[in-house]
Parts: sequence; structure tokens; C-alpha cells
Amino acid sequence: MSEGTAAGDSVPATMRAVVVTRPGGLDALEIKDVPVPVRKPGWVRIRVKAFGVNESEVTTRKGESDAEVTYPRVPGIEGVGVVEEADGAGGLRPGQQVATMMGNMGRSFDGAYAQYVTVPAAQVIPFETSLPWEVVGALPEMFQTAYGSLTTGLGLRAGQTLLIRGGTSTVGLSAATIAKDFGATVLSTTRSPGRTGELTAVGVDHPLVDDGTLAAQVRALLPDGVDAALELVGCSVLADTLSTVRSHGTVCFTGALAGQWTIPDFTPFMIPSGVRLTSYAGEATDLPADVFGHQLQAIAEGRLKVPVAKVYHGLEQVRAAQAHLESGTTPGKHVVVLDD
Repeated sequence: MSEGTAAGDSVPATMRAVVVTRPGGLDALEIKDVPVPVRKPGWVRIRVKAFGVNESEVTTRKGESDAEVTYPRVPGIEGVGVVEEADGAGGLRPGQQVATMMGNMGRSFDGAYAQYVTVPAAQVIPFETSLPWEVVGALPEMFQTAYGSLTTGLGLRAGQTLLIRGGTSTVGLSAATIAKDFGATVLSTTRSPGRTGELTAVGVDHPLVDDGTLAAQVRALLPDGVDAALELVGCSVLADTLSTVRSHGTVCFTGALAGQWTIPDFTPFMIPSGVRLTSYAGEATDLPADVFGHQLQAIAEGRLKVPVAKVYHGLEQVRAAQAHLESGTTPGKHVVVLDD
């Protein structure tokens, strides 16, 4: 090949992929034979081994994404696999295990619900692990969001206290395991008393049942408030979350599980004196390769737990995976593995 090298024999001309040709219900997820994507200079072609299923892809399937999403589209904002073709950009080479995520993947260009995907080299993270693909496939977007929120958003340090609001979400569960690995004390919430065990299972020190007001519960444990709070529920509870944090502590707004992204008639004076409010909406570059490698090693050693809800085999199971994700009945990540 004139512009790159490929691993193994020649790549087939076509591949199987899940394609959304028009917004709709689960039946809009159609398996089609499509051309294998051509790699652009500075991009990498990856043979997909597994991918996580995310709310963003449900939104794309329903036609509720912003204007940058066009159809027909192969969804999938993250994936893991093996480099099949590269031109040396980013030091990547055929045969490497890699993860990729975000960067409009599965939105303005085709994503990982396919046998092959091409992405810019800048959003590819190389790694080496003997962990199974079904475990690694759960990690990229989930860990990138959790890690970026804790570091870029909160600057969390060992010995500090952290409140996670929305703790039984995949990001919330991941953030708890990473924060414990940092050496933090973790308080985390669920709206259901029956789900506190899920929080304890990932190392949460103080599971809290969220009835809409947390300040009294948090202050009963820590009279001065927590050092940091990760907001995953959204603007409907943000004022209350701000009231759980000590002076000079920080709240990072990362998600809106309750669906409210804005605050009517917002005033900066709703922020308690001395409390800092930040946000996080990062990219693959916020999860450096050495950090991802450390997390994989910690999983292998049993120090980090991966909240996997269910593993599915084959593109035929994508509809089921999205249906189970929407139902919200099983905590953790839904992962699709593409068996050879």
C-alpha cells in the first residue's frame, strides 16, 4: 500500500455494520453490508472487537441529536480493537490493541457499530492487556468521562472527600472506583434504597439515598461539607449539590440524567460564597495512554471494578442492548463483542 501498511491479508471490500438510515425506534437499527471505510491520511483503520452502548447512540437513533448528526449513519461513539491500517501518525502501527472514542465519531462520521471503523489518530489510545474484549469494551467513554471529571473538572487528590450525585450510572460507578484508587473518601447517591448495595460493591464509603435534598445528609457526615462533588443528575438538583460542598470546594457539572440542562432565570448568586462551579465535556485526549494502562492493570489486579451490565455477541444483538439500556433496569455498561 502506498500510504500505509495493513495487518495480515487484504481487507475485504465490504463489511457488516449497523446503519441508521432514518430516525426511529429500535427497528431503525438495520444490519447492512457496506463498503469498508477508506483510511484518510493521519487516520487509522481499526478492526472492531467490542464497543459499549451509550445514551448518545440512542439519541442519534431517535433523531434527537444536534444538527451535526446526519443520516445514513453508523452509530457508535466508542470502540476497542486492533489497528488494521495506519500511516505512522501518533506512532500507531498495525496489530496494536487500541481504544477510540468521541470526536464526533458515530455522529458526523461513521462509528464503531461495525466490523471496521476509521478515526483520526489523535483520538486513538494504544494499550496492552490480556483482559477480555468484553471488559475492555466497557471502558473508553465511561472511564474517560469519569477520569476527566475527577481530574480536569475537580482536581481530586488523595485524602479528599467526594460526593457523586447519580452514583448508579455507569459514569458514577466508574468515578467511584477511580476515586477510591486515588485515595479519596467517596459518598455516592441512588434514588432507590434497594440499590445502595451496588454502591457499596464498588467501594463507596457512604451510600446515600437521594430524595431530592442531600445537604442535610452530607453535613451530618461532614459538617463542613465535601471537598468535591460530581454532578451527574443535572440542573434540577444543582443548587442542592452546591450546598453540600465546603467553602473553596468544587462542583463539576458533567451530566444530566434527569434531562434538565439549563436553569431558568439563573443567577450567579445561587452559588454559595466561596464554592467553585466547573463543567466537564472532554475528549479522548483527556485519557492519556499511561493512565488508561494504569486502569487496565488495576482491573487485572482487582483494585478497580468494571460495572458491566450485560455482554452481547454480534451486531444482531445491538437492538437488544439499546432496549436494555433504555429500560434502565440493569446497572452498568452494556457491551457488544464482535466474535471472529
